[in-house]
Amino acid sequence: MSKKFDVIALGELLIDFTEDGFSAQGNPRLEANPGGAPCNVLAMLRKLGKSTAFIGKVGNDMFGRQLRDVAESAGIDLTNLVMDSAAHTTLAFVHTFPNGDRDFSFYRDPGADMLLTADEVPVEAIQNSRIFHFGTLSMTHEGVRAATKKAVAAAKAAGALVSFDPNLRPPLWRSLEDAREQIAWGLSQCDILKIADNELEFMTGETDFDAGAAILREKYPNIRILNVTAGADGSFSYYQGRRVFTPALGLGGVIETTGAGDTFCASVLNFVLEHGTEGLTDADLAAMLRFANAAAYIVTTRKGAIRSMPERAEVEALLPAYGEG
Repeated sequence: MSKKFDVIALGELLIDFTEDGFSAQGNPRLEANPGGAPCNVLAMLRKLGKSTAFIGKVGNDMFGRQLRDVAESAGIDLTNLVMDSAAHTTLAFVHTFPNGDRDFSFYRDPGADMLLTADEVPVEAIQNSRIFHFGTLSMTHEGVRAATKKAVAAAKAAGALVSFDPNLRPPLWRSLEDAREQIAWGLSQCDILKIADNELEFMTGETDFDAGAAILREKYPNIRILNVTAGADGSFSYYQGRRVFTPALGLGGVIETTGAGDTFCASVLNFVLEHGTEGLTDADLAAMLRFANAAAYIVTTRKGAIRSMPERAEVEALLPAYGEG
């Protein structure tokens, strides 16, 4: 039976204030970029022609309305976006280091996204989706955590694939042990995992990717495709006892890395939508990683995320750099 949405995601929709030089008075200028990892993923999937929907909450304020308008213009279904007049939209201030890495400061205590309740979870919409995607910013506090767990249960009951990206942001957790516990829960639920190198070390204590991935695969046999991103080094896919590595595209021009992991994640979900999760060859996995790496690279050469997602043709134009005609 066909479903209305290819991917539905739950989580944060927020403003990333990114650095944009200095004013004439020498004060730092900040650009209000629409973002939030789940919606970043959906925006890239829309660029690849997939139908998407978002579940979340923003403030009924100038930033919430900006986010709603941008996400709508990206083609994301926002039927289940709640506009809360009693809470402010979450803000993130992003400091970018010379190598493109970032440091985050959040204004979110509370922010509207963390006030989503279980009663506001649209079970029918989730049941009408092929993939449900989530991260851990919707698991930092009890109310939105309950909403997230209800949504995951609905997805699994409906036979949807579950995609998870830990997206660890330590400042948002009461303790790192709480973060570790909730990430472990997400790992126990997902079919498709995208995990960054620092998150893999956080959860396993291993700096060796193969060793860390082996620990996760043994502990969480539910994970069908386990992908590890290693920034400028590239990415790994672990699948049915096999491992494929693809280097990053070192073409220069990196401005910042905001949204790169989300773009990678979306590209992987697009591959799964088109090829499934069964019987994948090493060549299939390598093709998946090449496209995802190339898409993520493009986003690092632009500011922001939702409005920076590349078209399929832009990504495909870079693939010859891998020597794949």
